[in-house]
Amino acid sequence: MLDAYRECLAQPSVKYLLATNLVGRLPNGMAPLGIALYLRSEGAGFGLVGGLTALYGLCVAVGGPLLGRVVDRRGQGPVLLASALASATGFVWLVLQGTAQPLLTAAAVVVAGLFSPPLESCLRALWTGMLPSRRLLTPAFALDASLQQIVFVSGPLLVVLIGSLWSPGTALVVVAATVAAGTLAFVAPAVVRDWRGEPHTADWAGPLRSPQLRRLLLGLGCVGVALGAINIGSVAYEEHADWPGLSGILLGVNSFGALLGGLTFGARTWQAPAHRQLRTLLIGMALSFLPLALVLPALPTAVLMFCAGAFLSPVLTCGFSIVGDLTPRGMATEAFAWVVTAVLSGNAAGSSLAGLVRQHGGLGWAFLLPGIAAVLAVAAVSTLRIPEREGALTR
Repeated sequence: MLDAYRECLAQPSVKYLLATNLVGRLPNGMAPLGIALYLRSEGAGFGLVGGLTALYGLCVAVGGPLLGRVVDRRGQGPVLLASALASATGFVWLVLQGTAQPLLTAAAVVVAGLFSPPLESCLRALWTGMLPSRRLLTPAFALDASLQQIVFVSGPLLVVLIGSLWSPGTALVVVAATVAAGTLAFVAPAVVRDWRGEPHTADWAGPLRSPQLRRLLLGLGCVGVALGAINIGSVAYEEHADWPGLSGILLGVNSFGALLGGLTFGARTWQAPAHRQLRTLLIGMALSFLPLALVLPALPTAVLMFCAGAFLSPVLTCGFSIVGDLTPRGMATEAFAWVVTAVLSGNAAGSSLAGLVRQHGGLGWAFLLPGIAAVLAVAAVSTLRIPEREGALTR
């Protein structure tokens, strides 16, 4: 069962690239909470805290495809190093600036988010060019999607730990140091420094010119809506159950399901085309989410959260694989960056919608939202068609 992973990890530089990339991406799990805790420690009101935390997420979502386009033209090394330095500077600036001048505080947040290095999309673009066989893409993407759960579980815990031992400002300085050190380590191998996207004709729409890719991004954006809604729904369920800490348990179970599901999925060779796998997996996710609207007791709710998570990483794995097939040559990094943007944007929209629905319609309606979003994702990808590609993998 593990042969696929052994073969994948045996390829030159794969283990090193995966490890250093995850270190560089750790700030993705640390920064949102780190910014919020730091601003509160400086006396900022919840309105400013929420606004600037949302601004950071928006800037990451906007900056990813822009930086990805530059990477496709200029190479990974220079762009990643420059963006990591700029993002780290933004975090340090935020700590030095404080909240006395909100506009300058917002400017620091914009710099930190807008220049967040697109490490995720760069790694996925590398996989499509450096692995000797398309068969190895599934375990590579599965490892990526599964281990990413470690980033989003350990990141907030590190922020709280550092903030408790030292200060919230120190936590943000650690975020800056981590993004710089992780990126520097990732770009060290020649396979990263020498990477270039294939020559292609400039197009303002970039990979979004592909209608099939737009359809896939819509589906993955709906997955993001479900994830954002389940975050808010879990908090509301904790209050409903009067069980302090239950939301963290439910989200942890969901992440564990994603880790286990992704690793299991990547260990096998699947015969069905990736777009059919994606549709089936999304149906499974929808069937796991929909019963949550019944507001069941804690144990069956946790089981459903685990099942929904078990489909999440395989969904992302299939999505990454399909992106490589749908992307015009020479635009791989930007295309993978759009995947991140779609999920992040959907996540923000899902959180906002779930909050409004919970406030005006009750817990059951808030818990119905992830299921509806997953059903919409199924509808979005149901008409996907993957064109035949000539030659090897795209870059």
